[in-house]
Amino acid sequence: MTDLETRAAPSSRAGALRRAAPALLGYAAVRALGLVALAVWSAARDKSAYTLLTARWDALWYTRVAELGYGYEVRLANGDVHSNLAFFPLLPWLERLVTAVSPLSYADGGFLVGLFASLAAAWGIFAVADHVYGRRAGVCAVLLWAVLPVGIVQSMAYSESLFTALAAWALYAVLTGRWPAAGTLALLAGLTRPVGMAVVAAVWVAALASFVRDRRAREPDGARIAPSAPAPASASAPDSISAPASADASRVLGMLLAPLGTAGYVLWVGHHTGKGPLGYLDVQAGWRNGFDGGYAFARFVAEKFTSFPSALAGVGLIVGVASVIWLYAVGVRQRQPLPLLVYTGVVTALALCASSYFGSKPRLLVPAFPLLLPLALALARLRTRRSALVLGSVAVASAVYGAFWLNGPGPP
Repeated sequence: MTDLETRAAPSSRAGALRRAAPALLGYAAVRALGLVALAVWSAARDKSAYTLLTARWDALWYTRVAELGYGYEVRLANGDVHSNLAFFPLLPWLERLVTAVSPLSYADGGFLVGLFASLAAAWGIFAVADHVYGRRAGVCAVLLWAVLPVGIVQSMAYSESLFTALAAWALYAVLTGRWPAAGTLALLAGLTRPVGMAVVAAVWVAALASFVRDRRAREPDGARIAPSAPAPASASAPDSISAPASADASRVLGMLLAPLGTAGYVLWVGHHTGKGPLGYLDVQAGWRNGFDGGYAFARFVAEKFTSFPSALAGVGLIVGVASVIWLYAVGVRQRQPLPLLVYTGVVTALALCASSYFGSKPRLLVPAFPLLLPLALALARLRTRRSALVLGSVAVASAVYGAFWLNGPGPP
């Protein structure tokens, strides 16, 4: 038992589901509201809401991978090459599986996977928040994730919900000391999105920290045992030795499993393209995507101040980025568990410091659910009626904005 394992896990899956039921029902209600708003808005514009959810932008790329495999690319007039190798394989594999066992299309499969994955993600977020801060905060965290302005993406045939589900449950496994499960879930997250490295980092840092804590706990009075000192004779010595050894082996197994998804796909892309281990970076460069420390995004924001109407958008972007950084800083001050801080830090850095697709940055932050924990704690301290009023109002605004956003011209 480590200091991360401060709360007992529910005694059974049925008990865990009953405990999470208010959060899951609330999540389903918010997402249903968003889908109704999208259907009404799309009908008014003579568009198909279902097509917007399943056959637009990234959703099309995923279904092409499921149907045709890898190798499809689009060459643009400016010389850019958009290759479907940029899209990690787990979602297309699941779409193909759904199509193989049912009469549904690949797009239908993507929608179905997204639907169940979003519920699994909500449950995982609840499990993490409940473990760290208690049930009421867990419910609030799930509802806050549901009412994100870009929450509609959770209902799309995109990989955000699938990745968030795997990441949340991987983090829960880390917090409860289930290292092989954490490594396996990190492996799957690494097959879902490039940001899977955030889950890998969380597993590795937490495991290393756990090794250090256990090593110190085994030393009497915190002092190191001299290598030459003989082990004390005791009838229970074999058990005392085998238990730490088993825990160490479990952590090592989790650490070994964790990076296999991300590393495996990246290395396969490099082999497939003939460009070696860094071939995936060339694929991303074809999309004009990379990591520049936020320089391109800063220029994008600065250009908004060249005229008055766009300056308002610039102010909004600055406020948004400042809010994200502030929420992370609050999480640090509130002593969130180390794996949550590592995971959130990597997801946030990759989202804000990418050199392209500035309009998609809010969507890229959707998996960074620990950022919502300070707000969840604040809401949990309010009376139920007041917190319900706040969340209900934001849910309506989110549903309207999501419908407007998905009916717009840009990629979500």
